[in-house]
Amino acid sequence: MQSLPSKPEPRQNAGRNSGLFKRLSTLTGRRGESTRAVSRARKFLGYYRPYVPLLLADLACAVLVAATAIALPLCASYITTRLPELAAADDGLLQISFMGAIMLGVIAIQALATLVVDYQGHMMGARIETDLRSELFAHCQRLSFGFYDRQRTGQLMSRITNDTFALGELFHHGPEDLAIGFLKCAGALLVLFFIDPVLAGTIGIMLPFAVVYALHFNRRMNRALTKSREQIAAVNERVEDALSGIRVVQSFANEALELERFDGENGDFLNSRSDGYRSEAWFSIGMDVFAQLVLVTVIILGAMRILTAGLSVPELLTFLLCVGVLVDPVQRLANVARVWQEGYTGFVRAMELLEVAPEIADRKGARPIGRVQGAISFRDVSFGYGETPVFQDLSLDIKPGEFVALVGPSGVGKSTLCALIPRFYDVTGGSVGIDGRDVRDVTLASLRRSVGVVQQDVYLFSGTVADNLRYGRVDASEAEIVAAAKAANAHEFILGLPKGYQSDIGQRGVKLSGGQKQRLTIARAFLKDPAVLIFDEATSALDNESERAVQQALLSLARGRTTLVIAHRLSTVRHADRIIVLTPEGVGEEGTHEGLMARDGLYARLHRVSGRI
Repeated sequence: MQSLPSKPEPRQNAGRNSGLFKRLSTLTGRRGESTRAVSRARKFLGYYRPYVPLLLADLACAVLVAATAIALPLCASYITTRLPELAAADDGLLQISFMGAIMLGVIAIQALATLVVDYQGHMMGARIETDLRSELFAHCQRLSFGFYDRQRTGQLMSRITNDTFALGELFHHGPEDLAIGFLKCAGALLVLFFIDPVLAGTIGIMLPFAVVYALHFNRRMNRALTKSREQIAAVNERVEDALSGIRVVQSFANEALELERFDGENGDFLNSRSDGYRSEAWFSIGMDVFAQLVLVTVIILGAMRILTAGLSVPELLTFLLCVGVLVDPVQRLANVARVWQEGYTGFVRAMELLEVAPEIADRKGARPIGRVQGAISFRDVSFGYGETPVFQDLSLDIKPGEFVALVGPSGVGKSTLCALIPRFYDVTGGSVGIDGRDVRDVTLASLRRSVGVVQQDVYLFSGTVADNLRYGRVDASEAEIVAAAKAANAHEFILGLPKGYQSDIGQRGVKLSGGQKQRLTIARAFLKDPAVLIFDEATSALDNESERAVQQALLSLARGRTTLVIAHRLSTVRHADRIIVLTPEGVGEEGTHEGLMARDGLYARLHRVSGRI
C-alpha cells in the first residue's frame, strides 16, 4: 500500500506562512500606493475646479493655435499646387492676394489665441499655485506641537515655497501643451497621409521610438528632481538655522564652521542638479535629433518619390511645411515632460505634507467652551514623548482664581503639564478638565481663546510694537493697546523708542532687551484677557530692575484669573496661593511657602541647594 504523504514540519509551515504574509504585505502595500495615487490624481484635478471657465477658454484658444498652425500649410498648398492655373487666369493675382489676406487673418487669430494662452493660462497656473501654497500654510497652522517637535522649519519652508513654485507651470502647460500637441500631431499626420501615405507611414513608424526614448529619460529626470527637491530643503534648513542664530555663531567666532556646513549641503545640491541636467540634456538632444531625422527623411524619401512620380514638388513643399508643424508637438512633449517632472515632484512632496493628519483636532460633537470660571482638574493623567513617560496617574485640582506656582527640578515636566491644558499635547491616559469639562470635548479655538500662555521662549514677530501687541486681539483699539501696555509696565519704555508704538522691533524683537520683550508678551496677554493664565517664567536672565517690572506686570495680569506659574525665583513663589512641588513620581508636596519651609521637605531642600526654586 502506498503511504500517505507526511505532514510538513512546523518549521516548513512557518516558512511558507512567512512567505505568504510577505506576499500579502507586498500586495497590500501596492494596493495602498495605488489608492494613494488615485487620490492624489483627483486632488490634482480638483485644483482646476474654481477655474473651469478659464481652463475651457485656455483650451479653446489652444485648439485655435493648433488649427491655425495646420491651416497655414494648407493655404500654402492651395497656392503652390494651383500656381500654373493661377498664372493663366485673368484674376490670378487677385486670387493669390485673397489667399494672402486669409493667411494674414489666420496669423492674427493665432496671435490672439496665443496671447490668451500665454497670459491667461499662466495666470490660471499662478492662481492654482497660490491656492495650494495657502492650503499648505493653513494646514501647517493646524498641525500640533508634536509634529513640529519632529520636523525642521527649513524643510517645511521649502515645501511651501520651492516645491510649489513649478506647479504654476505644470497646471498651465500641462493641459494646454497636451491639447496643442495632440491636435497638431493628429492634424499634421492626417494631412501627410492625404498627401503621401508611404512617406507619412515612414514618419509614423519613427514616432514610437521617440516616445520610448522620452519616457526613459523622464524617469531619470524624475529621480534626479526628487533628490534635488530634498537637497534644496536641506540648504534652506541650514540657512534658516545659521541666520536665526547669527548672534550665537558670531559670539563663538564660528562663521567658518557654518560656511563649511553650508558648503557641504550646497555641494550636495549641486551634485543632485548635475544628475538632473544630464538627463535633461540627453532628453533635449534626443528630441532635437528626432526632429532633424524626420526632416532629413522627408527630404530624401520625398526626392525619391518625386523621381518615381509618386509625389510632386508642390506636394513635397506642403509636406515639409506640415513636418515643421509635426516637430512642434515633439518639442511641446519635451516641455510637458520638463514641467511635469519639476511640478509633479513638488506636488507629491506637498501632498505628503497635506496628508499628515493633525494629532490634535476637535472631537466629533465638540462644543464651544463658553464662559470659563477657571477650575482646572487633572485626573489620573499619563503622558510621555514617544516611549519616554513624563507623568503616570497624576491627579491635581486647581480652584477658580487660584494662583499656583509649579516648582521642581529641571526636566520633571512642569512646562509639559501646563501644555496639556490648552491641548498643545493630548494626554495618553486620564483627562484634563476645565470647569468640569474634558478639554477634548470643547472646540480648540474656544479653549485656546480662554487660556493665555506667556512662554519661556519669548517670541515676537517682525513689525512694530503695536502690531505685536494687537496680536493678542486683532480688533483692539489704540486706547486698549495703550491700556494693556500700561498694565504690563511697558508703556514708559515704549514711549522712549524712536517712533513709540510704531517703532520696528526687528526679527524676533532683537532691538529690545529681555525684560522689554517679556513685558510686551504680558501686554499681549492682557489684550487677550484669558480666564486661565499660564506663565512659564523667564526672569532668571533678567537684571533686578527688569525682573521687578515683569513680576509686577505678572501680578497685575494674574489678578482675578486662574494662574499657573512655572516658578524659578522666590520672588514669584512668595505671592502664590499654593506651591506644588513636582517630582518624577508626581506631586511631591504642596502648600504655601512658609508652610513648606516649615515642613523641611522637598521644597525646603530645593531652596537650600540652589537658592532658587
